[in-house]
Amino acid sequence: MADFLTAVTTRKVKSQLTQPTTANPCGEPAAILIESPEDALKALKSQPDYETVKNLLRYLEFTIHSKDAFSVAAPGPLSAQIISVLVNTTIPDYWRALKQGDGKGAGIVFLIKCLKNVSGLGAIIARLRTLVVDSKQKKSTLEKRDPSQQIEDFLDVLSRVLTGERVSWDIWTTINQLTINPTQRTLLWKEFVVLIASGKILALVAQAEDALKDSTAIRLEPWLARGTEYASWLGDNIATIIKSIESSDESAWKAVTQLCGKAFTLGYTDRVVAAMHSALFFSSSNSQTLLPKLAPHEQRQFLNSTISYITKQYFGLIPETKDELVLKPSKTISGAACFINGLISDNEFLKDHLVSLLTSSAGSDMDGSLAVRRSVIAAISNDRERIQNIMERSIELFGDQLYIRHTPTLQQEALAQTLLISCGYVHRDQPMYLFATARSSIHLNGMSNRIGASSPRARFLGIVVGMAISELIDKPDNRMNFELDGDEASEAKWYQQLTHVEDKLGGLKDLEQITRGQNKANEAKIPHRPASGPQQSKGLPPKKDPKALNAKTMQLIGPRIIELEDDSEDDDLVPYAKPDSDPEDDYDDPTMIQRNKPTAPVYIRDLIAGLRDNENYDRHQLALSTAASLIRRKANFGSEVSDHIEELASILVGLNDSFELPNFPEMRQQALIAVLITQPAQMGQWFARAFFSGDYSLTQRVAMLTTMGLGARELAGFKDDERGESTSAQQYSFPSGMLPPKLHKIYAAEATPVNALAKRLEHTMIEPMALNAADKLSGPNALKVRTFSSRMEVEKKRKKPIPNALAKIVAQNFFFPLTGRWWTHMQASDPDSLYTSPHLLPPYLQTLSILLHASGPSTLSLPQMTSEFWDLLLSVRGAALADPTILSTLLFAFLTLLDINEDKQRLAQEQPKELLETQEWVRGVFERLAGGGDEDEKTRMLAAGVLVRCGEVVEKYQRTLVGDMMDF
Repeated sequence: MADFLTAVTTRKVKSQLTQPTTANPCGEPAAILIESPEDALKALKSQPDYETVKNLLRYLEFTIHSKDAFSVAAPGPLSAQIISVLVNTTIPDYWRALKQGDGKGAGIVFLIKCLKNVSGLGAIIARLRTLVVDSKQKKSTLEKRDPSQQIEDFLDVLSRVLTGERVSWDIWTTINQLTINPTQRTLLWKEFVVLIASGKILALVAQAEDALKDSTAIRLEPWLARGTEYASWLGDNIATIIKSIESSDESAWKAVTQLCGKAFTLGYTDRVVAAMHSALFFSSSNSQTLLPKLAPHEQRQFLNSTISYITKQYFGLIPETKDELVLKPSKTISGAACFINGLISDNEFLKDHLVSLLTSSAGSDMDGSLAVRRSVIAAISNDRERIQNIMERSIELFGDQLYIRHTPTLQQEALAQTLLISCGYVHRDQPMYLFATARSSIHLNGMSNRIGASSPRARFLGIVVGMAISELIDKPDNRMNFELDGDEASEAKWYQQLTHVEDKLGGLKDLEQITRGQNKANEAKIPHRPASGPQQSKGLPPKKDPKALNAKTMQLIGPRIIELEDDSEDDDLVPYAKPDSDPEDDYDDPTMIQRNKPTAPVYIRDLIAGLRDNENYDRHQLALSTAASLIRRKANFGSEVSDHIEELASILVGLNDSFELPNFPEMRQQALIAVLITQPAQMGQWFARAFFSGDYSLTQRVAMLTTMGLGARELAGFKDDERGESTSAQQYSFPSGMLPPKLHKIYAAEATPVNALAKRLEHTMIEPMALNAADKLSGPNALKVRTFSSRMEVEKKRKKPIPNALAKIVAQNFFFPLTGRWWTHMQASDPDSLYTSPHLLPPYLQTLSILLHASGPSTLSLPQMTSEFWDLLLSVRGAALADPTILSTLLFAFLTLLDINEDKQRLAQEQPKELLETQEWVRGVFERLAGGGDEDEKTRMLAAGVLVRCGEVVEKYQRTLVGDMMDF
C-alpha cells in the first residue's frame, strides 16, 4: 500500500517564533502563532496589533537570506502577496507608530529590509503612483479622503529603502543568492535597473512633491527630488559594485555595465561619473575594466564626463591668464594626463575620440581650460601618429574661411593654443614632418585667409600662429616677423612660448594629494556648531529659562517699592506722551542686552570670516554691509584683495540670505561689482566661467550677469544714477500704498537692475527715432527756424566724451567668454536647457546688449562682437516665438546691435545675409502682433525700431546688398 502513496508537499518543522498563551484577565488577545510564511500572511491580513506587527516583521526579516526555505526577497507568489500587504496595509496603518515606537527603530529596520528588493521597490513605486493620481482627482464635498499623509509616508519609506551606497550591490547579491535560473536573474536585474536608473523615481517623486505643495505641514524635501543628489547616489552605487566584484566575474560586469549605461540616460552624466571617480579614488584599473565593456557611445559619454570632472575639480580655480607662470610644468596637469592615459591606453576608439575633441569645429568643454587641453595632449603624446593627426587637422581647421567667420573667438583661441602645443611635440619628435606641413598649401592658404580676415582678433591669431611656426622651422634671418606693440606684443610672445610646452605623465598620487588638500580646506570652512541645543538665531544673547527667572524673582528679600493709588487724583491732568522706544530697550531683562557688538572688518580675511559666519547675525550683517566699501578701499593698497579675489567672489555668489537681511540682494550686488572692478580682466572671465560651469541657482546666476553688466558700465564711465535713478532699488510713486515687505516680495513685479537699465536704454534708443518721425511730419526743413540760443542749449546738454577703460578688455574678458561658452553648452546639451529658459535667457541677452552698448562704437573688436552676437540672436528665434519675455528681449538686443554699429556700410558689406534675415523675421513679428494688448504694443514698438534701423541700412546700401545676394 505504501507504493500507492505519493508525497505532494513537504513542510520543514520549525520552532515556533511565538508561544501560545491564554488570554489574560484584562481581555488582551492571545499571541498569534507564526510557524510558516502562510501564517505570517494570514496574520498580516487579520488586523494585527502593534507588537504582533513587530514580531511578524522580525520573522520576515529572518527569512531574507534563506536559500533552502522561504525568503521574502525571493520572487514568488507568496512573497508577492506578503509585500503587497506590507505596502498597502501595514505601512498606511503602522508606519508612524513604528517611527514613534521604542526609540530604537527596530520595527522600521525590519520593514525596510523586507522591502529592499526588486519586488518591494516596485510595490512602493506602484502604490505611490496610485496615491499621486488619486490626489489629483477632484473629490466631492462629502468625500473626506486625503492621500497627502500617505504620500508623505511612502516618500519617507522610499528614501529609507534607497539610502546608502550599497543598495544596488545588496540587491544584486540577493538576486544571485536566491535565484538559480540565469534567465530569471537577468530579468530581475533589468527590472531593477529600469526602476532606479530610467528616471521613473525622479519623475514620480517630483509629482508627489507637486501634490504636497498645498500641504501646511512643515517638512523637508526628500533627497530623491533633487536630480543632482540622486545622480551622485547612482554613481556611488555603481562604484561600490565595481569595487566589490572580481575582475573574472563576467555576469557581475555585465550587470554593472547595464546599470551604468542606463544611468547615463538620466541626464546627469557628469554627476554620475564624478561620484564614481570620487568613490574609486582614481583607481584606473577598475575604470579600464569597465570602459571596454560599455557601448561605444557610452564610452564617449564616460570620457567626456571624466574630462569635465577633472576640469571642474582640479582646473576650475586656475585663472585663464596670458602669464608665463601658467605655462610651467604642473603636478596637477601631469597627474590628470596620467589618469586620462590610463583610461585610453588600450582603447583605440577613445584615442580617436580625444583627437576629434581637440580638433572639433563644434567646440567642447575643453575650450575654456588650457590646462585640461595640455593634459589631454600629454596623455596621447606618446602616440606619434595621433599627435601628428592633431596638428594636421588643427592647421586645416584653423585656416578654413567658414570657421574663421562663424566660430566664436573663444573656440578659435583654444584651437590656436592646441595647434601650437601639438606643433611643439611634433617638432621635438620629427622636425622634418613639421617643416613639410608648414610648407604645404593647406597651411599657406590658411595663413592667407587669416591675415585677410575682417576680424582683428582672427588676424592677430593668424599672425601669432604663423610667427610661432616660422620660429620653429626657419632660420633667424628668414623668420616671419610682424611689428606688434603694447599688449598685443606681450600676448604674441605668450603664444609663441606654447610651442615649448612639454608635459610629462605623472602619477595618480599627485591628484590624490590635491584631493586630500581640498577636503581639508572644505572641512576647515565648515563653521563649528555647538552640540548642545539648537543654534541661536541672529546673534541674540542666549535666552534665559523663564522658570529660572521666576524662581529668582520669588527669592527677592528686602524692602520693596509699592505704588499707592490715590483716588483723589485729578482726572483733568493730561499725561505726557510716552517717549519713542529705543531698540536697545526691547529686552526687559538687562542681562539679555548684547554689549559685545562686533566691529566692522578692517582686513579682507576678517571680511571673509564674517561672510562665512552663519551663526552671528550682527557680524554677518556688518560684514555684508561694509563689503563693497572695504574691497574698493583695499583695491589699490597691496595685494590683499588680489590674493583672495576669487575666494571672495565665490563666497559672495554662493551666499544665501539665511537671516532674511533687509536689502540683502543690493548689498551682495554692490560687493560683487566691487570685486569685478578691482580685477576686471581676471574676474570677468571668472564670472563667465562660473555662470556656465558652477553649481548655482537661477538667482545666483542672474546676480553674476548683473555684476558683469553694471560693472562694465562703471568701467566704461557711465553713471547709472546721474539722473537720480538708482538701478539697485525700485522707485515707487506711492510708498504709503505699498504692501508689507513679505507680501511685497511675493506680489510685486520682478525688476532686476539689468532689466531696469535695459528699459532705460530702450527708451534712449527709441526716443530719437520718434522725434525724427515727428519732425518729418511737421513740415519741410526749409520752413523751420532755429534760433542761435536753442543751438547753445543743445550744446550744453550734449555729453562730453569720457575715457572708456572697458573698450580694451570687454571683448576678450567679458563678451567672448559669455558667447563662446554659450555655444559650447548649446552644442553639448539639449536645446531646451536651462540657458534657453524664460528665466535665464532674457537677462543673458540683456547683459550682452549692455556690454555691447557700454563698449561703444569705437571699440576695435566691435566687428567680431557684432558677428558673434548676431549669430547668437538669430539662433534663439524659436525660443522667442514661444515666450513674449524672450521676444521683447531679443528685439531689444537687435535694436542695440544696430544702434551701436554706426558704420552702416560695414554692416552692409560684412553682414548682409544677417541684416536681411533679421529684417524679414522682425517684419513678420510686427505684423503678427497687430491688434494685441498693451504688452504686444510695447513689443511692436521695439519691432518697429528694429525695422527702422534695418531700413536705413538697406535703403542706403541697396546696391551693395543686391550684389552680395546675387553672388550668394
